[in-house]
Amino acid sequence: MSVGEIFANAQQSLVGHKTLAKRLRRLENSPNFESQIKQCVFRLLDVSKSEAAGTRVIKFLTTYLAADDASNQVSSSLLLAILPFLCAKDKTVRYRATQITCQILGVLQAIDDDLYKVIRHELIKRLRDKVPAIRLEAVMALGRLVESEMEEEDEEQDSDEDFAPGLLDKLLDVLQNDTNAEVRRALLVNLPATPKTLPYLLERARDRDGPTRRALYAKLLPKLGDFRHLSLSMREKLLRWGLRDRDERVRKATARLFREFWIENCAATELANSIEGEEGGQGESGEQTKEKKEKVGFHEPMIPALLEVLERIDTVNNGNEDGVALEAMKEFWAGRQDYLDAVNFDDDFWDNLTPESVFMARTFNDYCRSNPTYYELVEEKMPEVTRLGFHLQKHINELTSRVQTATEAGTDETMALQTEQEFIVEQLLYIAQSLDYTDEIGRRKMFSLLRHALSMADLPEECTRLAVEALRLVCNPDAAGEREFTAVVLEAIAEVHDNIVSSDLEDEAANEEDSFVSARSEVSGNSTSKQSDGKSKRDRPPPTEEELEARAVKEIVINMKCLHIAQCMLQNVAGNLQSNIDLRTMFDNLVIPAVRSHEALIREKGVQCLGLCCLLEPKLADENMRLFTHLLKKGHDTLQVMALQILCDVVLARGPPSPTQVSSDDPSASPSTPEEKDSTTAAKSSGALTSLLAPFIKALSATFPDEVRLTSTASLCKFMLCGFYTGNEELFDQIVERAITVTAKGWELLEKVKNAVQVGKKDKEDGKDVAKTPRKSQAGTGSARSSNEGVAVTEMRLSGEGMEL
Repeated sequence: MSVGEIFANAQQSLVGHKTLAKRLRRLENSPNFESQIKQCVFRLLDVSKSEAAGTRVIKFLTTYLAADDASNQVSSSLLLAILPFLCAKDKTVRYRATQITCQILGVLQAIDDDLYKVIRHELIKRLRDKVPAIRLEAVMALGRLVESEMEEEDEEQDSDEDFAPGLLDKLLDVLQNDTNAEVRRALLVNLPATPKTLPYLLERARDRDGPTRRALYAKLLPKLGDFRHLSLSMREKLLRWGLRDRDERVRKATARLFREFWIENCAATELANSIEGEEGGQGESGEQTKEKKEKVGFHEPMIPALLEVLERIDTVNNGNEDGVALEAMKEFWAGRQDYLDAVNFDDDFWDNLTPESVFMARTFNDYCRSNPTYYELVEEKMPEVTRLGFHLQKHINELTSRVQTATEAGTDETMALQTEQEFIVEQLLYIAQSLDYTDEIGRRKMFSLLRHALSMADLPEECTRLAVEALRLVCNPDAAGEREFTAVVLEAIAEVHDNIVSSDLEDEAANEEDSFVSARSEVSGNSTSKQSDGKSKRDRPPPTEEELEARAVKEIVINMKCLHIAQCMLQNVAGNLQSNIDLRTMFDNLVIPAVRSHEALIREKGVQCLGLCCLLEPKLADENMRLFTHLLKKGHDTLQVMALQILCDVVLARGPPSPTQVSSDDPSASPSTPEEKDSTTAAKSSGALTSLLAPFIKALSATFPDEVRLTSTASLCKFMLCGFYTGNEELFDQIVERAITVTAKGWELLEKVKNAVQVGKKDKEDGKDVAKTPRKSQAGTGSARSSNEGVAVTEMRLSGEGMEL
């Protein structure tokens, strides 16, 4: 069989390539052997990429060259012959020449230095080829070369010839900037992971191509080995980017990376430590040790390994509601049934809580309670209300103690201990919010505990918020329970105020001890004591500037603490302000003075509370509209943002002005025809909405700061998504055009939302035409049904959220 016949058979099928390669090796000593192989390869250059026969021939050629130790000469001869075709005009020829070069370099064991330099030079040129497939083959070939060059550089640090940095920099530039996703993905998988290349490789977690991002999480990161070699910030970023990716397959790959690779890295370390301990303490046999070390697959559940993983992702800072640790643990419990069964929350566990262990318990509780399958598991493992109450009380007392210590010492160590203890209390309060309070004994215990916790002046703000939310759940959900809740919170506010003020009185009493002695002497009729008392009062020096400043600061702290508790309470009530005497008292005695305060911090907190009160009382909102618009005009940046957020919440709570409401407001106007009536009603509706949106339109102008303009565009997006666009298309189109004209921050999002709502409206109208019914009474319900049309069209994350109710 001749060389041509062998190549002809190789293009038929992949089966039998090894046999054909053996036959080809028998012909190596025949005359003109290399020239015949070259002729077959040259014929291959004209075969298009889509032709499978060409790919089979190249694979056969690779099989032959890889299996023959004496084929280096043939390989070098082929590379030298193909070299001129790497820059051919025909893109098919360039592609096949680059592909063959890449495959030969993959199996080549040695190459002449001069030929190597020329090929390397030509392949670098192909990095800028206009054909993506050619660039793909070029980066795969150079990816094999760069690793060997980097190894040579490590061996010869003083070498004058320095190829690796130049080639590596070029490949990293392609990795960042090439327009073809397959090219970037090929470099991601083939480039060696070194301290220099790793940041560029991990950067692909934000690649615009979904499969490239998935390749990072599914291939590169598991191949890197122990995740603990990554920096803390990079671990957190990789988790956050992956678990919140828009591609579901990327999210799944990230979840699998966390629960199958990262946990096993820590488990392997724990297993190694336990084996060393057993060998040293019990003299375990070599066979048993070898059996443990050769364990394949997942290790046995190890809670210390899980706690280490949580520590490695900085749970204290990433375990809040916006942190990624919650999402990571949700995926972990969903995929590791063995750890669900292995965890044990006994008394020893609760007596020795750490931030990681309490976070593990909190996420376990959340996952099991969200899945009916595991109700029995959480009831079995988690403590009842009374036991949790005792643990919570212990850690709250510990927190207040650490807060006082950190205030007095002010060192980094004491502040860190306070932060950790605060996190522990927060997680226990989250658990408390999920418990069943039908047990009256446990409910009373938790009620008194939370009531006492709110009266603690040193309780941090986040713990205070969670305690208020838990107290609202402990109280009954009806109106009577809400009145009890507000009364208890107001009592706690009064106690906080009294506790802080009483400390000042005690200091004054200590300084006035002589005057108290004189008063007691006066009762006994001692005139001399009266004289000394009067003298002591006359001799008492007036307070210094430092003392006056300290008192002013303390007064601000008192008001800020009380206002924060009031804000948390207002976020958890839904009743009418006028019908609840406690809310009305709080509004008159706390909120109104805060809004009128000259201290900026107190005024801001007061405005927030006033906005929440306006959501409870529509009449109050009408009375304070002018105040909020005044704050938007004259207030500083923070107050302007708050004013827009409050106005947005008030308008959203009312909903879009309906034609019925607009027409009923002015009964004097009675058009003679239905057409005139519709046009008049539409004009009034548009005018009413224009007046409501006037502050937001004005805030788009360049005279306002970027943060205010961004809040305005975000609010307008919410209006369109919540049904205000329907019937007011022309008005919103003008608003969007104005935002584009003045280049208001966030105008791109505003335009996207408008387009999305238009598409949703058109799709809904098309659906109505298809499913049209002969009943005319349904025609008037279209506006009501479309109130949330935009929400179903698209999901968008808007910045500048308003105050929560």
